[in-house]
Amino acid sequence: MTTEPLESTRPGDQGGGDVGERIRRYRQERNLSLTHLAEKANVSKGYLSALENNPVSRRPSAETLYGIAKALGVTMSDLLGRKLLSAPSTQIPEGLREFAEQENLPEADVRMLSAIQFRGEPPRTKERWQYIYTAIRTSESMD
Repeated sequence: MTTEPLESTRPGDQGGGDVGERIRRYRQERNLSLTHLAEKANVSKGYLSALENNPVSRRPSAETLYGIAKALGVTMSDLLGRKLLSAPSTQIPEGLREFAEQENLPEADVRMLSAIQFRGEPPRTKERWQYIYTAIRTSESMD
């Protein structure tokens, strides 16, 4: 079994430094202190600081990386600097299903909307789905 370093120069690599630099960048973009992120991610402040400042000597577990990503509202692939290839979701959230039936949306629009997530979660209410759909439809004239 081979292991790759956290940073990669492979095709498809999103770059932007190493994992520690990306954690720091996302943390600062969200105006989070080390203390606050450490609490949200359930890791020690010291460990998080070491990860940001000397990631070569730190290899976070998948569980730790997931906790940090979730606390930052990004994906693990964002932190690793790699593209994530995934199959589109086939599940339609209940709020979207209600909105789609109410508005008689085309199936293609429902599939497109079902892939939308904000900070790792889809919108929950039909009102929020309506707001998002309206924003997308209204922005068509901008293209």
